[in-house]
Amino acid sequence: MKILCIGRNYADHIAELHNEIPDEPVIFLKPDTALLKNNDSFYYPDFTQDIHHELEIILRISKEGKNIQPQFAGNYFDAIGLGIDFTARDLQSKAKSKGLPWDLAKGFNGSAPVSEFLPLTDYPDLKNISFTLRLNQEIKQQGNTSLMLHPFENIISYISRFILLKKGDIIFTGTPKGVGPVQVGDRLEAFLEDQKVLDFEIK
Repeated sequence: MKILCIGRNYADHIAELHNEIPDEPVIFLKPDTALLKNNDSFYYPDFTQDIHHELEIILRISKEGKNIQPQFAGNYFDAIGLGIDFTARDLQSKAKSKGLPWDLAKGFNGSAPVSEFLPLTDYPDLKNISFTLRLNQEIKQQGNTSLMLHPFENIISYISRFILLKKGDIIFTGTPKGVGPVQVGDRLEAFLEDQKVLDFEIK
């Protein structure tokens, strides 16, 4: 099982971090040890002082595929959910300033909390799905798939040119604006449309 992630997929988030809009999807990976399931608490590690939340819609790959054309990509995922791409922003900034990879800033233990997956049949229009993150009951992030620079099908097609997709792989599809720090004692709640699918504490 692989966790594949898309960076810079919402223009408003690109702007808030003062990044350039990429010509192609930006891809990075998290190890399977980053997964955090069942609303288990996230334990703040001691190697960073600046972890940010990045709420994203996630896709579950349902069958093996490579070199998938966009018009067929919808046949390769069967469910969606929400995930949080926790990012150690201080580690990331340090690595980026030296032109080095920032895998540790994204791939540390527990850095990928994920919800249960819900069937696509629950969402008749995949290009118009709203999602929201609340931090201590205050709305911090709101997004809609209509604002994605690269829709689901294009993401799957692009990744599959380089990396064989297998059943059970998870794709994080990018975060909207509003990313920000979390602290010990915080509670995060995430909603897919009106359904709460994540609810856990930072310890």
